[in-house]
Amino acid sequence: MNIAIIGASGAVGQELLKVLDDRKFPVDTLRLFGSERSAGRKYLFRGEEHQVMLLQDNDDFRDIDIAFVSAGASTSIKFADTITRHGAVMIDNSSAFRMNDDVPLVVPEVNGADALNAPRGIIANPNCTTIQMVVALAPVNRLSEIKRVHVATYQAASGAGAAAMEELVEQHRALAEGREPRVEKFVTQLAYNVIPHIDVFGDNGYTKEEMKMHFETKKIMHAPTLEVSATCVRVPVLRAHSEAIWVETARPVSVAEAREAFSRADGVVLVDDPANKVYPMPLDKAGLDPVYVGRVRSDLANPNGLTFWTVSDQIKKGAALNAVQIAEYLLAHGKLRP
Repeated sequence: MNIAIIGASGAVGQELLKVLDDRKFPVDTLRLFGSERSAGRKYLFRGEEHQVMLLQDNDDFRDIDIAFVSAGASTSIKFADTITRHGAVMIDNSSAFRMNDDVPLVVPEVNGADALNAPRGIIANPNCTTIQMVVALAPVNRLSEIKRVHVATYQAASGAGAAAMEELVEQHRALAEGREPRVEKFVTQLAYNVIPHIDVFGDNGYTKEEMKMHFETKKIMHAPTLEVSATCVRVPVLRAHSEAIWVETARPVSVAEAREAFSRADGVVLVDDPANKVYPMPLDKAGLDPVYVGRVRSDLANPNGLTFWTVSDQIKKGAALNAVQIAEYLLAHGKLRP
């Protein structure tokens, strides 16, 4: 299979190389693309060196089967026709096409079949926080329809890219040495702080990140009447997001039912023994594949409510892994040549 990665030098692009290799995805030819800044860089994949090519409007994608795109919404929009015109499937990690009616928005554990109907040859990867949440919501929703979701996210620096991770480390170093910390990737100092502000604010007081969770969850779960309200917070953690989730279901779901559903769900690992201080934390879940769920309990404020805590690596499941799983789903269902 002929694979292209656009944005190969970024954090997600680099993770895609690792995930493709780790999961033994069939790759006959690999082409890496990037901007003028990254063109010419070289990366190893399965023992072979690959040079990043400049992304241009030409026929470089003529024989490509799958193109993983992680270079920002403007690049996805500009080059979508270039990438797909010869039949390549574009799996896009940006927000460019997520809410388009003719572009499926896919998390394979939740709505994988949606990927089989992509009339434009584009499949959208959801926002990292949405992916993590819906993987955990799905097993509960199968027990009883979820009517309402409240979520507070605790998002690591890695969600803002590799340079943001470096900035957080440097901020801690600067403060420890008595120097003024450099602030470029965040709206203010992140070290020893939390920032209730991710992306731009809208007229309704919610940020774009929060509204992504609102709209994307409805689309993925095929639930137009589902109510979703999010507060997204940047925290001084290097990698892996956490989320506190409250759901209201059509009927009461017991903690025992929920735990059983989580324990059987694809892509979920139940880590829930708070009496022995066992619960998911980003410190030990970074770099891992699943969505980890713990602190499962009934909501004291809602007789039909359930609340739980999730942790997942947003570069893995929240981006690169989910994209590769979409490709695996297409391959398994005969939509791609083996």
